[in-house]
Amino acid sequence: MTVLKNIITIQHPESIHHTNGMIGSWTDWELSEKGIEQAENIACNLQLEIKNNDFSLFTSSLKRAKQTAEIIGEKLDIQPRITDALKERSLGKANGKSVQWLKENIENEEITIYDKCFSDAESRYDVWQRLLPFYNEIISNDDENIIIVSHGDTLSIFNAMWLGVEAEILNRIDLYGVSGGVSFLHQTSTGKRVIKRLSDTSYIKSW
Repeated sequence: MTVLKNIITIQHPESIHHTNGMIGSWTDWELSEKGIEQAENIACNLQLEIKNNDFSLFTSSLKRAKQTAEIIGEKLDIQPRITDALKERSLGKANGKSVQWLKENIENEEITIYDKCFSDAESRYDVWQRLLPFYNEIISNDDENIIIVSHGDTLSIFNAMWLGVEAEILNRIDLYGVSGGVSFLHQTSTGKRVIKRLSDTSYIKSW
């Protein structure tokens, strides 16, 4: 029998780079004050929903995701496990630069998942390959309840993996979320994969 899975993915809330026109990517921005408040709201709202269920918590190693996971982990009494597999896509020489600089200096247009905007950047397929061992591990282990804190592009790739499609499908479709969005994924005892809610932003609000 297939192991039941309840996976909650969280796209980190507002980071400083969302407000200053700079690239996110691998530049290690922290959450803004608003983002910290949003993360606290996510933690409180999740606590009410998941109650006493035991969850494992995984996070990207970048500060904005780690901060989010630490706030959630403190509220839910879970120690976050940090992994580079969940990092955002690297934009190479654009890291540390502004969005405007990227637009003015981009080397290659990204049309397929194999394309790189800069020679030293990651393609989306590179991220797929980086994420795949982590994905296979959490799908095959015995953990029933899992929380993942990561970034928009990385989670869009995770969503495609969850639905069992090939990487190349991302040349034609996408399953993007938004900052602070919380998604709920479920695997039934027969192995059917379901996305019950995608990028629900109601969790960033206080009630």
